[in-house]
Parts: sequence; C-alpha cells; structure tokens
Amino acid sequence: MNGIYEELRSALHAIWQRKWIALGIAWGVCLLGWLVVAMIPNSYESRARIFVQLDDPLAEQIGINQGSRQRDIERVRQTLTSAVNLEKVVRSTRLNEDAQTPKKMEGMIDALGKLIKVESKQDNLFEITAASNDGAWSDAENAKMAQEIVQKMIDIFKEENLRGGKGQMNSTLEFMDQQLAARQKELEIAETKRMEFAARNPGLAGGTESIATRMESTRNQLRDVDADLAAAQSSLAAINGQLAGTPQTLAGAGGDRSALGEAQAQLAQMRARGLTENHPDVIAMKNQVAALKAVGGGGGGGGMPNPAYSSLISIKAERQANVQALQSRRAALQADVGSFGALAAGGPEAQAEAQRINRDYDVLKKQYDDLLADREALKLRGQVETEHSAVRFEVIDPPTTPRAPTAPNRPLLLLGVLVVGIGAGVGGAFLLGQLRPTFSTAGKLERITGLPVLGSVTATITDAGRALRAKRFKQFVAGSAALFGIFVLLIAVEMIQRGMVA
Repeated sequence: MNGIYEELRSALHAIWQRKWIALGIAWGVCLLGWLVVAMIPNSYESRARIFVQLDDPLAEQIGINQGSRQRDIERVRQTLTSAVNLEKVVRSTRLNEDAQTPKKMEGMIDALGKLIKVESKQDNLFEITAASNDGAWSDAENAKMAQEIVQKMIDIFKEENLRGGKGQMNSTLEFMDQQLAARQKELEIAETKRMEFAARNPGLAGGTESIATRMESTRNQLRDVDADLAAAQSSLAAINGQLAGTPQTLAGAGGDRSALGEAQAQLAQMRARGLTENHPDVIAMKNQVAALKAVGGGGGGGGMPNPAYSSLISIKAERQANVQALQSRRAALQADVGSFGALAAGGPEAQAEAQRINRDYDVLKKQYDDLLADREALKLRGQVETEHSAVRFEVIDPPTTPRAPTAPNRPLLLLGVLVVGIGAGVGGAFLLGQLRPTFSTAGKLERITGLPVLGSVTATITDAGRALRAKRFKQFVAGSAALFGIFVLLIAVEMIQRGMVA
C-alpha cells in the first residue's frame, strides 16, 4: 500500500513539475477540438404524423377492399423517397439554388434522400422526418428548411394517394374504349353477314345445330299433338256412343210450353252469368230452345225433345272441331319436320358457313358484352376512387418547427474536448516525467538503488524565489481559469444561438 502511495506521489510531483507543459498541451488540444466542433454544422429536424382512414362501405361494395388500399398506401410510402419525388422537393424549395447542373442535382437528391425518413408507426399512422444541416446557412434557415421539406413530403404523399391511380385509370378506360369500338365494328360486320345469309337461306340461319334443335323441338311437339289427338278421338267416340243410346224426344205431349219456358229461362241465366254466345252450353241451350219452338209451332204430338240429346249434340260438335284442329296442327308439324330434314340433308357447305357465321357472331358478342361490363365496372371504381375518395387523410401532427438542433450535441462535445484536453496535458506531462525520471522522495531513491539513504536536504528558497514561484503559480491558475472561461463562453454562445432559432 505504501508503495502505491509513493508511486502516486511521485507521479503527481512529476506532473506538477511540468505543469506548464501540461497546460500548453491542454490549450492546444482544446483549441483544436473546439475549432473542429465549431465547424460541424447544426442539424435541425422536423417531423409530422399522418393518419390514414381506410374504412369505406361503398368502396368495399365495388371491390376496393381495405387490403388493396393498404397495399397502395404502402407502395406510395416506399416510393415516396424516390429520385423523382425528391427532385420535386428540391425544385420547389430553396435547395434548387445549389442544384443548377444535372450533376449537382443528382448530388443534392442523394444527400436529401439520407435526411428524409418515412416510417409506419402503426397500421394507419405514418411519420415523416426530415433534417437540414447546410453549413452555408444559419441555424434559423436550416430549421425553416427542415419544416418546408416535411410539408412538401406531406403534399406529395397526399397527391400520390388521393390521385388513386387516376392517370392510370384514365389510360385504362381509354384502352377499353378503343377495344370496345373495335369489337363493335367487328360485331356489326358479323351481324351484317348473318342477316345476308339468313336472307339467302332462311332455314339455315341458325346453322346445323339450330336445325337439329328446331327439329327435335318440332318432333317433341308432334308427339304431344299425337297424344292429344288420340285422346280427342277417343273422347269423340265416347260421345258418339252416348248419342246412339240417347232418344231424341221424350214421351208425352204435355208441357211443351212449360219446357220451352224453362229452357228460355236457363238460357237467360247463362247470359246473365256472362257466358258468350259461342260458349258450348249457350249453343246447346239455344238449339234446345229452337227445337222446342219447332215442336210447339207444329202443334204436333210427337213428344217433347230430349234436352240430354241436344246437349250431347253440342258436345260432339265441339269435340269434332278439336279433333280437326289437332289434325291440322299435326299435319303442319309433320311438314316442318320434313322441311328440316331436307335442310339438314342438303347443302353441307351452306350448313358449315351458317355454323361458322353463328360461331363468330357468338364469340364477338360475348367479347363485346364482357368488355362493356368490365369498362362500366372500371368506370364506377374510378369514380369512387377519385370523387368519393375511398382513402381519407388527416395530418394529426403538422410539421414541427425545430427549436434546438438534433445533432451534434455541441455542449457535450465541448465538454468532451475540455476533458480530453486536460487529460492530454496531464498524460503528456506524465510521459515526459517517465522519459526523464527523478527521485521525488528519499524512499524511492533507496528502493531503486538498494542503498540506504542517510538523509535528505530540502531546497532553500529566498524571498525573491518565493515571490517568483507565487507569481508563476498565479499565472498558471490564470491560464487554467482562462481555459475554463473559454469553455463557458462557448457554451453561452451555443445557448444564445439556440435562443435565436427559437
């Protein structure tokens, strides 16, 4: 322990003996370091935050989902610091004064890209940060420039997103219109060919597939008509059987007038219910009334006409007419089947041409309809993106006005230079002491030489020597105090400069 204490005393003595050297080194290092720190320009940083609202029911309805809009915003965020956008910033600010040539512009864009950051803090929150540290400008000018850069970046961010690909959408719609016009001309040509072919070949207008379909449909109708005709003929035969077993008149001559009155009353009731004169029941009743009148007018006693027989006669007439109509329908359908068969059997080249014309027309019609539907969907989407504004922006934190530089931390650097300067002075004095060692104590001399030290003689200083030593000590203290004074002055100047910016 005593050895360490002796070494410490010896080192301090060596340094104190060379204190002027230590002070000179400290002054040199501090002045050089403070000059370097003073040449470092202050960097002022401005920041802003933007909130993006993506919820929009109308946009979701037409297919612009939140994920799609989020990808668009992320794309804009990543390309916001592109060379094109940075050139816009340079040309719209004072930075353009130092970028008069293409080479200088490239250098300015490269430097500006390192000073701008666009970060996504949350899903819908973005932070834009920009710094300015031009040594040719004052602190106030750098602070203002940082704020202007951030504001311009916000404007570009809004412009890129609010535009929503409007230019791209317009070019897409123009392309769609051109394609629609071309398809429309082709479709008109195909329609003209189809109409001309249909005029020349009425039966082949639909092609062989159309003929086969129409023939199959006609055959199905013919089978249905055959079934209906068989049922009608069976029903007519049943009526004929009933007529054969039904007498035309009833026995007894009395009551002709009462029967006639009853028949006329029934006929009146039918007409009152709204039955037309062509209704089968009305026709049968009219026939019955006529028959009763004929019997009554003759005054004969052959008996009264049978109402059931008259009614059966009317039903028979109706069913005969139905059978005739079905037979006519059957004959027409058979003729159609025959004509279709003749068309299908003859003219292979005409059939192939008809099939080709209809196929081309169907393809062009489908393409035109699909393009028209796509064009309308794109048009609606573009209107929603541009007019309805599917994405809403809100600047929740406008660009801040820097009050203090973010870099460098000049007071800390000044203090660090002072500490390094003092350390360098002390270290230099100590090294010189090691190069030219002395024995500051008798114990150290005895330990180094291994010989016993009988005694030591202290230095005898005269009054003039004491006065000179005191004067030099005061000069040393003044020099040290001046060094600290310059440090305090530099700190004060830094605070004053910051106050001027604020």
